[in-house]
Amino acid sequence: MNAQRQARAVRLGPRSVAALALVGAVGIAGFGWPFLTPPASRLSAHVQDAPWLFAGLLVLLVAVVAATISESGLGPKAVAMLGVLAATGAALRPIGAGTAGIEPMFFLMVLSGRVLGPGFGFVLGSVTMFASALLTGGVGPWLPFQMLAMGWFAMGAGLLPGPDRLRGRAELVLLAAYGFLAAFAYGTVMNLAGWPFMSALASNVAFDPHAAVAANLARFLAYCLATSLGWDLGRAVVTVVLTLTLGPAVLRALRRATRRAAFETPVTFEAPRT
Repeated sequence: MNAQRQARAVRLGPRSVAALALVGAVGIAGFGWPFLTPPASRLSAHVQDAPWLFAGLLVLLVAVVAATISESGLGPKAVAMLGVLAATGAALRPIGAGTAGIEPMFFLMVLSGRVLGPGFGFVLGSVTMFASALLTGGVGPWLPFQMLAMGWFAMGAGLLPGPDRLRGRAELVLLAAYGFLAAFAYGTVMNLAGWPFMSALASNVAFDPHAAVAANLARFLAYCLATSLGWDLGRAVVTVVLTLTLGPAVLRALRRATRRAAFETPVTFEAPRT
């Protein structure tokens, strides 16, 4: 028996894919520039300025990607779904504020990206993080990095194999495994965003613009182990637990809403009768 093809809220076209590739390349440079520049480079001499530069670029590029994807087919029904899920994710984020790793919004991003596809997932992750930052007062130079990282997080779930055929326990295990690994990946890339702000004189795990790449990599790994390993582990475990327990009900609800919305059916308006 052939499984029914899963509808997508957004069908990525060539322009959307190109925009995602562009923001991905700049994002990789923005997160990983401490390891991509030699110690003698001019960028290393502006260690305190570089994160601000990349943050400004990411704001513009994320906006461009969102606009491009919207132009590709983010219709009114998809916008309504986006608003509901982003508001839900933003409301879930403060639940774990101040408690290591209790961040239930991550499992919602995984399931939403899985059902609604990578394009919708990227926009949802970015918008949710922006809305939650406004809600919690977490606006700062780290916000563009959070938006991009969460966009990648949700988009990755939409790129997992078997969206039309894989169902049941196998799908839940796949999503739980992805959520576990991606939770650590999110924490790691966010560490990269804040790590260069530390002064090398303040700690032996801080970024040293004059050190070799291998030495800075060792410093970064020590920084992750000392500052965020427990938080990342808690986030990963919570994501797995919520995916395995609440996942079946949430996936059914999202797929039912997707079928009823009929995203791929164009909206038409009939002329009023006279």
